[in-house]
Amino acid sequence: MKTLYLDIFSGISGDMFIGAMLDLGIDFQTLQNELGKLNLPGYHLRMGRAQKSGIEGVKFDVDLKAAHDHGHQHGAPDLLQPFQAHSHGHSHSHGGTPHVHSHDEEHGRNYRTIKDLIFKSALPDWVKQRSVSVFHRVAVAEGKVHGHPPEEVHFHEVGAVDSIVDIVGACIALDMLGRPRVLAAQVVEGTGWVNCAHGRFPVPTAATLEILGARRIALTQCEEPHELVTPTGAALLAEFVESFGHMQHLVAKKIGYGLGTRDNKTRPNVLRAVLGETQVASEKAPSGNDWEIDTIAVLETNLDDINPEILGAFVEKALTSGALDVFHTAIQMKKNRPGVLLTVLCAEADADKFSKLILRETTAFGVRRSLCERRKLLRSFLTVKTAHGDVVVKLGKLNGDIVQMAPEFESCRKLAEAKQLPVKQIYEEAMQAVFAQRKI
Repeated sequence: MKTLYLDIFSGISGDMFIGAMLDLGIDFQTLQNELGKLNLPGYHLRMGRAQKSGIEGVKFDVDLKAAHDHGHQHGAPDLLQPFQAHSHGHSHSHGGTPHVHSHDEEHGRNYRTIKDLIFKSALPDWVKQRSVSVFHRVAVAEGKVHGHPPEEVHFHEVGAVDSIVDIVGACIALDMLGRPRVLAAQVVEGTGWVNCAHGRFPVPTAATLEILGARRIALTQCEEPHELVTPTGAALLAEFVESFGHMQHLVAKKIGYGLGTRDNKTRPNVLRAVLGETQVASEKAPSGNDWEIDTIAVLETNLDDINPEILGAFVEKALTSGALDVFHTAIQMKKNRPGVLLTVLCAEADADKFSKLILRETTAFGVRRSLCERRKLLRSFLTVKTAHGDVVVKLGKLNGDIVQMAPEFESCRKLAEAKQLPVKQIYEEAMQAVFAQRKI
């Protein structure tokens, strides 16, 4: 399974996360163009290669000063170049990168405004849903701290332009990577104090603690006398990470490093992101088979009074929110009523999130929940050449033998549209190409 492992030995912030994704190979210009769909003025993106403690990686920055003082246009390209560390003057640190925000930026946006900005954009639905979900986690945390409903929370640091870009940019980056499974190391936070919109406050900040606590994510402090985990970083962890712990059965294919600005005292100020495949070694399986084993949550509810249009909207929303699968089956219920069995498959860590979604978005009064262990073929992808272009084919292996193969539908569909041919024809040509190239 395609997996992204976040090695957060030095914490996490939004800009460090995007820097790591860029170092993994996502295209900076594409990221910039996608962010342009927000129609959010007042910033300029910068990236460049640099080093922290001898480790080379990518420094990503949302430069507000350059946008205002140097006449940069929103969305104007600023391709890879040597990065010069700078400070905006704001004393609250984001992964070692200080930011400055004007009074209007800090107090002019609440959660409702940010949600509307994102949903009105031309971004993909998955990116919209996950971005708003990340902001919702922060809104709930800030609401608890200040005693306000989430919808009425006025953001400070996280409501400013740079943090909107960080959160939405992080979701775009994961979409560009193919929405991999996300795992992470145990969360490590520093000590000391930060100066934020609420004044001087100890590390970890109240919002960071609330966000992690709501997902029951354990946090351990270390001797580093600085903030390592920002509220934005905490919200990204809470939204995307399935589980926290050491790497297990992970075959690393690419490694990226996102750099902060500060020079830490006890550890490199970098976020290491490992992109690869998770596998289960055959000697670990009692049967001797080398299939992958994992555990997912199965959520079910019986419905006999739901509008089909509402049911369809729920399926779409659940899938774009990260469910592994959503489906409904015709059943007969009590009093001989026709109904549907609604089933949602999701990561174990997301069970509460989707249970809540079912209860809020359907007519259900309750949700049944169980954990199921899966056996999955080891998967790999092969690009084959057809007479009309390249197609990606998915292969499934068991004990070294290919037992399943299927052209990726989206790859076939895009090529078929470009060549104005039936998808079925491209699909068949791809299958023939697999055998002809003898790649299996």
